[in-house]
Amino acid sequence: IERINTGGTLPLITSCSPGWINYCEHYYPDMLDNLSSCKSPMQMFGATAKTYYANKIGVSPEDIFMVAIMPCTAKKHEVGRDDQNAAGVPDVDVSLTVRELAKMIERSDIDFISLEDEKFDDPLGISTGAAAIFGATGGVMEAALRTAVETLTKEDLPDVKFDDVRGLEGIKEASYDVAGMTVNVAVASGTANAKVLMEKIKSGEKDYHFIEIMGCPGGCVNGGGMPQVSANIKNSTDVTAKRASALYTMDEANTIRKSHENPAIMHLYEEFFEKPGSHKAHEILHTSYAKRKINKHL
Repeated sequence: IERINTGGTLPLITSCSPGWINYCEHYYPDMLDNLSSCKSPMQMFGATAKTYYANKIGVSPEDIFMVAIMPCTAKKHEVGRDDQNAAGVPDVDVSLTVRELAKMIERSDIDFISLEDEKFDDPLGISTGAAAIFGATGGVMEAALRTAVETLTKEDLPDVKFDDVRGLEGIKEASYDVAGMTVNVAVASGTANAKVLMEKIKSGEKDYHFIEIMGCPGGCVNGGGMPQVSANIKNSTDVTAKRASALYTMDEANTIRKSHENPAIMHLYEEFFEKPGSHKAHEILHTSYAKRKINKHL
């Protein structure tokens, strides 16, 4: 919204997939200004924990060891990127994959069936339906649209579903009329499709306002760190589609389905970040990118 209102660089491209970010820095350095400067949710959480939460509980950031459980192997590289240290220490110390955590649970003989359900810790334990669908291709776009449309129209959405950006197709496109303005969006699933989309943008064939790109086909539910399934199951079941469907079911079951209506986040901005886009928010929650050389010997 800010880039549209101020004449900023468009299209705006999402930045939450580290695989995509690495690809863009290597192969499309001339498009780095198009990337959202927002850190990924993982890095935002770590940065917030080591600034806001550390101060709240009276603990030094150095004494907080932040572990993230992710579906993505590229997250292991992301934790060591420059400018990911809002409190002077790494925002996130270690990123483990879902598969690695599963192995640790098995080795520790933890029986999940016998464990009692517990609530996540406050103040950062509340999530929305919009957060759940981040893991499926098109989910980040849909979550952003829910907030953007309500922000621009200043009206509640009668239906929060944006079906045009859902599904496992390699490239999805849609246009929405929002507050008298036509907003063109696109979603690319996997770097092969990202390349197709980027070339069309550079040639002038396509014109968008906002683009979501995920490095893995299908999104994070098909990440390199997710549990593997046998060839027999793969041949008979679309595992990626089933995982994505589960996320949309979680979204529909949630009483809060829009990111900007998360009470924990609203309180966080009131108490600490002041407002979206504030100087403090940019210092802690945003990052930058740089051109990287391609190693032709690999």
